[in-house]
Amino acid sequence: MVKTDVVIIGAGAVGCAIARELSKYQVKVVVVDKRDDIGGDASKSNSAIIHTGYDAAPGTLESQLVVAANPMYDKLAKDLDIPFKRIGAILPAFTQEQYDKLPAIKEKAFKNHVYDVEYLTREEILEKEPELNPEVKGGLYIPRESIIDPFILVQALAENANENGVDFMLNTEVVDIKVENGAIKSVETTNGSIETTFVVNAAALHCDDIAAMVGKADYKVVARRGQFYILDKNTSCKVQNIVLPIPTKITKGKLMTPTIHGNMLVGPTAEDLDNKVDVSTTTEGLDSIYADVSKMIPHVNIRDTITQYSGLRPNRNPEGLHVDVYDDLAGYVNLSGVRSTGLTLSVAMGKYVVEKLKEIGCQMTFKEDFKPTRTGIPRFHEMSREEQEKLIQDNPLYGTIICRCETITEGEIVDAIRRPLGARTVDAVKRRVRAGMGRCQGGFCGPKVIEILSRELGIPTEEVNKNLPGSHMIVGKNK
Repeated sequence: MVKTDVVIIGAGAVGCAIARELSKYQVKVVVVDKRDDIGGDASKSNSAIIHTGYDAAPGTLESQLVVAANPMYDKLAKDLDIPFKRIGAILPAFTQEQYDKLPAIKEKAFKNHVYDVEYLTREEILEKEPELNPEVKGGLYIPRESIIDPFILVQALAENANENGVDFMLNTEVVDIKVENGAIKSVETTNGSIETTFVVNAAALHCDDIAAMVGKADYKVVARRGQFYILDKNTSCKVQNIVLPIPTKITKGKLMTPTIHGNMLVGPTAEDLDNKVDVSTTTEGLDSIYADVSKMIPHVNIRDTITQYSGLRPNRNPEGLHVDVYDDLAGYVNLSGVRSTGLTLSVAMGKYVVEKLKEIGCQMTFKEDFKPTRTGIPRFHEMSREEQEKLIQDNPLYGTIICRCETITEGEIVDAIRRPLGARTVDAVKRRVRAGMGRCQGGFCGPKVIEILSRELGIPTEEVNKNLPGSHMIVGKNK
């Protein structure tokens, strides 16, 4: 039996942010997740935007956490070596009805303490975004809306937490939580029992399933699917800012934004499902993205798509972000309703949950040897020629290009495998260093990545998985 002080269920952005914050204290922490890798579900399939909270419901916990989190990213990105850019967002209005909504949106931002939202005239907005529909009447500018690499954010939080003493148990599903005399006793998993005093339920899509184990599922989580296009870096129509539609009563709508690595991201849909596993894309969903976005950006070239994907957001019913503790259940913290802004608010949630744990009796003393920084994998394609040559001299593996589309070297892939909480699957390599994320989507580098994983992990190529156990990409030899 494993013994610890705190078990965090869920290794997405929120779970890993809580883990990193707890790693600043002299407390034993274990993070468990049923997936093969850190990153959860929603945290690795979203719009990769760090929000300001301008459009949150004023006075809510979500507003509080998002507004607090946004300014934290400048230092966090520097400390943990995370790609991050403050590019700003615009909300263009094309109809009189949309234009008339702008004052209310600006007032809502003010109520959320986001004071830097400004009006743009038609001329100003077209100067910022020439590709916009010329019928635009004006809009709003939100300068601190930002973009990030969501995969590296989660990895950086997890790696830094791990380096500071947090243990991670992946491929480990929680099957029960034992309670004795009104207090948490243990977490039962597919890999054994974990004796603990405190449990933080950060299971996102499955937080209601976990809550049901302790009789606290007074809500239901419905998976809300969002489908996206990723367009080639050389697409004929690009935007410089995050272009957001004027929201309606039904949806925030579909956007177009640059990614941190230079692609264009277009979407998402918002479809409530009756299951928590369907991440397929559909003709209807993708067509609806083009129909809506082309009204804002007429020349958006969907033919330049290099891939489509979908993610599932954990939509709570009744709605609302909750962090609950209970008088009749000592040691249990339940998170629910973490939706579109979950990536953004994760770092503020880490601090909020630590304070909740203190309130319910978790004893914490600051570590004197906490290490706040993390060095990421060298990004070869971003270096100067001189820096590249020095890196190759130090490690010749950086002289071999494996992924031509993204200029990813063998050295980067090996580093992704060997570092703490390293990659064990093809998709895990892709998320860490982007091998396979380019125009050919792994058509050229895929076999090489499998060979490197086989060599580094000491397993046959037939045993290398795409992601989950059993998702073998090679089933046998044909000669």
